[in-house]
Amino acid sequence: MQKLIDLRSDTVTRPTPKMRQAMAEAEVGDDVYGEDPTVNRLEGRAAGVFGREAALFFPTGSMANQTAIRLHTRPGEEIVCEARAHVLDWEMGTAAAFSGVTLRTVRAERGVLTWDLVKSAIFRNVSFHAPTGLICVENTHNMAGGTVVPIETAREICDGAHAMGLPVHLDGARIFNAAVALGVTVKELTARFDTVMFSLSKGLGAPVGSMLVGSADAMSRARNFRKAMGGGMRQAGVLAAAGLIALEEMPGRLAEDHANARILAEAVARHSAARIDLPSVQTNIVIFSLRNNADAAAFVAAMKQQGVLTSAVGPHSIRFVTHLDVSREDCARAASVAEEVLANWPGLSG
Repeated sequence: MQKLIDLRSDTVTRPTPKMRQAMAEAEVGDDVYGEDPTVNRLEGRAAGVFGREAALFFPTGSMANQTAIRLHTRPGEEIVCEARAHVLDWEMGTAAAFSGVTLRTVRAERGVLTWDLVKSAIFRNVSFHAPTGLICVENTHNMAGGTVVPIETAREICDGAHAMGLPVHLDGARIFNAAVALGVTVKELTARFDTVMFSLSKGLGAPVGSMLVGSADAMSRARNFRKAMGGGMRQAGVLAAAGLIALEEMPGRLAEDHANARILAEAVARHSAARIDLPSVQTNIVIFSLRNNADAAAFVAAMKQQGVLTSAVGPHSIRFVTHLDVSREDCARAASVAEEVLANWPGLSG
């Protein structure tokens, strides 16, 4: 049997042998008491990599994002975010349920917010409108196809918001992918954000976990909100041990994932049955649409029959995501399968 190639997400990766060994041997304690030495090492290292005072380990990126929202806002305020943002579409309405805030969306080309777009959506010091409490930026932008926010654009948003007395949170689930694509460090890329979330279990390949980084005071308050959301873990060092390896060793290989995504994108672009914006394929995500309103679910099923798992992200849209567990050879085979399906699936050709 051929190997099943899983391109649904970079969350599907399995722990490496080194991660499994580190997990088995991890020194642990009760993290709710702040006594897990492995968690403490991970938090200290994450803070250092991002040039921050402190960091906090979370079971999920959604919980870390929602904790940041709670940190920065008061009930009745609005958050400005991009129209396809993860905090809007994939976090179960928690901003409303947990923080009592709503989200004001701005549609941006390729998902990249600019200060001019953000500024136009801000309401301050008016008695007839919910005030803006927070700006949330996503980098890379998942549903825009893994697109990258340039460093100067990010700085301009932060500087403009701060001049108006507004905090800025970065949903940086795949911020290491963005940094690699831009050729800068994550410290440089995120320096002006008030808080930053990044995922250990997406591009970096850990089995579980995300981090929130910021000031020591913010992370102290965040610990309380994390507990309120059910995120108070006990002997979490068995998870943090894998996260340490992910943080130290995996950023250096992300360029491979980006190159593999390009193989897939260029294969799709060769077929008139699909519509793809090649310049938007900047990291490890490929999103394209099927022409003639063809059924994305049918395309996914056809790919699966040939041993390639993909995702429908809309009625006519498909997503591929490359990661640690798919090789260049795997992606070349998946690209060949995609070309075959595009060429032969009823209703797609022409």
